[in-house]
Amino acid sequence: MRSVFITADNIVSPLGFTSVKNIAQIAQEQTGIALHSDIAMSASPFYASIIKNDTLEQAFRQIDDEARFTKLEKMMLLSLQDTISKASFSITNKTALVISTTKGNIDVLHSEKSVFSPDRAYLPVLGNKIKTFFGFKNDPIIVSNACVSGILAVAVAKRLIQSNFYDNAFVVSGDIVSEFTLSGFNAFQAISNAPCQPFSKNRKGITIGEAAASVAITTEKETNEVVEIIGDGSCNDANHISGPSRNGEGLYKSIQSAIKEADIQTENIDYISAHGTATLYNDEMEAIAVNRANLGNTPINSLKGYYGHTLGASGLLETIVGLHTMKNNTLYTSIGIDELGVSEPINIIKSKQSKDVNTFLKTASGFGGCNTAVLFKKHNI
Repeated sequence: MRSVFITADNIVSPLGFTSVKNIAQIAQEQTGIALHSDIAMSASPFYASIIKNDTLEQAFRQIDDEARFTKLEKMMLLSLQDTISKASFSITNKTALVISTTKGNIDVLHSEKSVFSPDRAYLPVLGNKIKTFFGFKNDPIIVSNACVSGILAVAVAKRLIQSNFYDNAFVVSGDIVSEFTLSGFNAFQAISNAPCQPFSKNRKGITIGEAAASVAITTEKETNEVVEIIGDGSCNDANHISGPSRNGEGLYKSIQSAIKEADIQTENIDYISAHGTATLYNDEMEAIAVNRANLGNTPINSLKGYYGHTLGASGLLETIVGLHTMKNNTLYTSIGIDELGVSEPINIIKSKQSKDVNTFLKTASGFGGCNTAVLFKKHNI
């Protein structure tokens, strides 16, 4: 089986428009979550992690006319532009474009507020905008499987390359905060009235966020330190349309599948980047699944306290932070935790600390019972 590596990455978020800037902010425990008052999105003030429009437009003007594109498109194009510029390979007819999102340009459906045609809400239209902008030769592959989409897209790209359909791939993920997402999660009574607190006894629900993230994936090692994708698994627990399995069955099986492919012992996994949404049932389920996989002592954090829940972007964004966790040999604080509020013991990272991190596990779960787990390993060349 061909070895597959991640060789370039970018994050566009309220914490910055490069991965390095984002990591620097996380190291200082700076959050992108703030209180917002925007009656176009919500009748009452709400906490969210939102990219400032003027900052985004100023950055995007360096590559194109911002008026031609939606906010989500600008975020994704800006992120992918940076990753493509740093990649070791060029776009050919053997290069895949994999796009992950849950809602895409959902905001354009507010016709009285949007200057864009409603057909921009179709995911294939979004995909073709990105394809055309960069001159990809193949039609985009769109992964939209609730909140596992970002990390599942990495697994999809890996498998396509290992199956010899492509030689390499670019993966880009993104979602925005909109009236639709806010009203939807409010309908579930799932949104916290304060910044989210993953795994805390006092957690009150999620905080919504927006971001774009991208990576370059290839079989070719570079002269610098690279990260190999060594195993993946995805399993649907078929429990409930919005609630996870109470015993963590789907996530547990996903983790087991990734570990089996990677041929690794659990004691050799140095770090877990959890989904950690700060909802009552997700955090409990994850703690149970992690313990079932004999990973209860492994250092674990949730990045939702920095970014909120960025939906289809979250899995890829948090993977990139994991890549830099390995690169920097630094475990970053899981902010928002006070007293542990799950029934099974987990090793929450409560303060930044130095540690040799050679492997890490990224987990994600989402509506409809979907679960994904992917393992990564550092290679020094």
